[in-house]
Amino acid sequence: MFSFLARRRPSTALINGTGIGVNPKETLLQAALRQGIDFPHSCRVGGCATCKCRLVSGQVRELTETGYILSDEELDQGYILACQSMPRGDVRIEVDMTRQQARRQVRGKVVAQDRLTHDITRLVIQLEESLPYKAGQYADLTLDSLPHQPRSFSFATPPQPDAKVSFFVRKVPGGRFTGLVNDKDLLGQGVTVEGPLGAFHLRPAQAPLLLIAGGSGLAPLLAILRDALANGVQRPATLLFGARQERDLYALEEIDAIAAQWRAPFRFVPVLSEAAADAPWQGARGLVTAQIPALLEAGAHAYLCGPPAMIDSAVALLREHGVARGHIHADRFTTQQDGLTATA
Repeated sequence: MFSFLARRRPSTALINGTGIGVNPKETLLQAALRQGIDFPHSCRVGGCATCKCRLVSGQVRELTETGYILSDEELDQGYILACQSMPRGDVRIEVDMTRQQARRQVRGKVVAQDRLTHDITRLVIQLEESLPYKAGQYADLTLDSLPHQPRSFSFATPPQPDAKVSFFVRKVPGGRFTGLVNDKDLLGQGVTVEGPLGAFHLRPAQAPLLLIAGGSGLAPLLAILRDALANGVQRPATLLFGARQERDLYALEEIDAIAAQWRAPFRFVPVLSEAAADAPWQGARGLVTAQIPALLEAGAHAYLCGPPAMIDSAVALLREHGVARGHIHADRFTTQQDGLTATA
């Protein structure tokens, strides 16, 4: 009994030399924010690496696999994700606080709402000033009509000279923010955009690219492809896009335009997981990850965006087929009802 009670005692975490108490079943990030430390963070679900920090001493229990978020080098150096780490006793960590300071808020207004599918809308916002970000990153959006309720969405385009930004917003059952974007006219409404957030972006290399998207996870991959095209990237690329039915496919003309201008071989493979047996669809069927073994090129680097189950399955297959952990980059999309932390 006494050993059980000992494990239940609060532990102490030294964050850059400042001590805080961490309650049982509390993550390092939760404890830091509760005690007023402006710890770098965003998604809180282990999908963005914004809260990465170095474990200098002590041990933690990690709630999720972090191998495809953190590089091999970072793991060797003791990096962890604060949002997914519960201390096993006292710990000491170091974190770069300047990454939080790089975030800033920019005001803007909605200038376009384009229906892409029955449940996905492209939201276009004209910012009052440019917001520097890398294609693949995301931002927190707060509508004036829903103050203090930010939601996270990936930029669907690379930075534009006119300071316009676009996001793909999928309607989540019971979601107030996503319901407004998909069902109400928001033209002219004010929006606060805070970012940039996340560490998902194209790394310099010459290796072939395998990009895998599920649902609205296509947004950051389109931004990455458009940015790479504008910068003269000449890497063979394969884009796998998983959807349920044919009506859930979108941005096909944009993808065709990218493919036509790409300076190396480009393959686009849409995959439907729930197409009826008698549907006229002639393309690939089943889980999008099932296409990986046949389409994976030697030495390819993978970029994955979609729901956690898809990401986990893709990572396992890629590792099984010899792709190094450091060459797998993932952005986990979680979609939860408003009122909870949500990443789209």
